[in-house]
Amino acid sequence: MDFFLTSVLAFLVAIGVLVAVHEYGHYIVARWCGVKVLRYSIGFGKPIWMRKSGPDQTEYCISAIPLGGYVKLLDEREGNVAPEEIDRAFTRKPVWARIAILFAGPGANFIFAVVAYWLMFVVGVPGAQPIIGDVEPNSIAARAGIQSEDKILRVGDNDVGTWEGAILYLLEEVLDESVVALEVETVDGETRTALLDVEGRLSELTEPGQLFPVLGMAPWKPVIPATVSEVTPGGAAEAAGVLAGDTVVSAEGEVVEDWPQWVMWVRERPGETVTFVVERDGEQLTMTATIGETETEGERIGLIGMATEPPEGLAERYSALQRYGVVESVMPAVERTWDMAELTVRMLGRMVIGDVSVKNISGPINIAEYAGYSASIGFAPFLSFLAIVSVSLGILNLMPVPVLDGGQIVYQVAEAIKGSPLSERAQIIGQQIGIAFLVLIMSFAFYNDLSRFF
Repeated sequence: MDFFLTSVLAFLVAIGVLVAVHEYGHYIVARWCGVKVLRYSIGFGKPIWMRKSGPDQTEYCISAIPLGGYVKLLDEREGNVAPEEIDRAFTRKPVWARIAILFAGPGANFIFAVVAYWLMFVVGVPGAQPIIGDVEPNSIAARAGIQSEDKILRVGDNDVGTWEGAILYLLEEVLDESVVALEVETVDGETRTALLDVEGRLSELTEPGQLFPVLGMAPWKPVIPATVSEVTPGGAAEAAGVLAGDTVVSAEGEVVEDWPQWVMWVRERPGETVTFVVERDGEQLTMTATIGETETEGERIGLIGMATEPPEGLAERYSALQRYGVVESVMPAVERTWDMAELTVRMLGRMVIGDVSVKNISGPINIAEYAGYSASIGFAPFLSFLAIVSVSLGILNLMPVPVLDGGQIVYQVAEAIKGSPLSERAQIIGQQIGIAFLVLIMSFAFYNDLSRFF
């Protein structure tokens, strides 16, 4: 329940911020160009809060449906305009001004992404070093000579320091290349180049969550032995005779390979009396304990009263922190925004021709889930999430679909070439096609969300 509320709140914050930024781009450039702004609304539908302000008495609204927003400009196409205000109508401005106003919304999203990445790099981006874990036999990775605990240094021509960067550049490379070059460092400190043969596997590799399974490798995960560092006084473990330094090796005949497995095993057995085996000074001892219990989010979970500490040096081996100075963060922020925009455009292009699965289209449910997950991890991951969605929002709105900013820009360019506006009939047909396209896209998005959810 807590994660659900976090997801909903994070989603509302994310959508509210990104829509406000997008619409503010339209709003401020419209004012700079001398167009009268009638309404600035976050959300659609009936306003639940409204305030009029400024010399034009612009209506500032928060509306009931939090899935978008709009800026309403003075426009002859939407009603009569008073003669004294005719020069402030959107339709009376030169083509370049109208294009600037339309482009300003997506432009504001790109600027916001740069600012978000900049702040993220200044604060510091915690991440995992790109160290490879398990490698499947006879897989693409195995045939390239990739081995467990190899560390990725470069993907193609790009240096990487975290798994986030490695995944970004891997996706970029597989979109166009039949062979992807990885420069890796072995545990012995040697460097070599591994060539991943991905020819004909683009559709599989770009399925959501399938990049690593198809390549046949996984990110390295730290192995934390089920060794006890502390026993809780009065707990079930103490009553069973467990001591600090003991290592759990099996439970009810099931081999215990690491600490997370042991924790999950205990959590699933609240109130049960169980038998487990620990190793102490080379000797195996069988113990019996009645697992305690507590309630979390309405669910009963087991507690046994023991704790562990990660092996010394594990954090340094596994974690990475990307942090730059205030000035030094500017270029990495611009580059990351450009990389995300380029990847988004290329994925959309390959999706249109059928090379990339439409399962990559996400709707509000999936976005909310990611929003809650990133927000629960920390400020920097949430900033990264906001930047990614902001870039996607900017790209989406620049698509040449009549109901979007990109489609309206196409209308203005056509007018500049033709010397007069497109006919009303042509614009209506364009709007109908645009609406049908958006309905199709949203149908895919909701279908994908529900498929993942269930």
